[in-house]
Amino acid sequence: MLVVAKKCFNLTSEDECEICRNTERNQKLICVVAETKDLLALERAREFKGVYHVIGGLISPMDSVGPELLEIRSLVERVSKSEIDEIILALTPSVEGDTTSLYIGKLLAPFTKVTRIAYGLPMGSELEYVDEVTLARALEGRTKLN
Repeated sequence: MLVVAKKCFNLTSEDECEICRNTERNQKLICVVAETKDLLALERAREFKGVYHVIGGLISPMDSVGPELLEIRSLVERVSKSEIDEIILALTPSVEGDTTSLYIGKLLAPFTKVTRIAYGLPMGSELEYVDEVTLARALEGRTKLN
């Protein structure tokens, strides 16, 4: 039977999820995701070596979802009570995702470094078919080559 982990709010069969129990993971690096499916997508990439915090959705006033309905307060408590090196916000690039990222970023900035995943072009895409917002984000998130 699956339950929600008390620390990270990931789905698990125990009180603490397998990722949080893994002593080889960096417990001082937390990636914030909206849903467990986002966590699973990041795990498939096999690049992230920290732990997660699942907030359970995105702030969406149009859908009557405010920050009080999400696991944001528990995230702030978790960060304020521990030595966390960095929070990575990995939320959907949308109005709701950006709103949620800004809200969480302001709350956590007094405690630790807050970053967000880069947005940009998928590999193999043709520039002529990419929408304007994606192109703008790709330009904003550019990095130095050397």
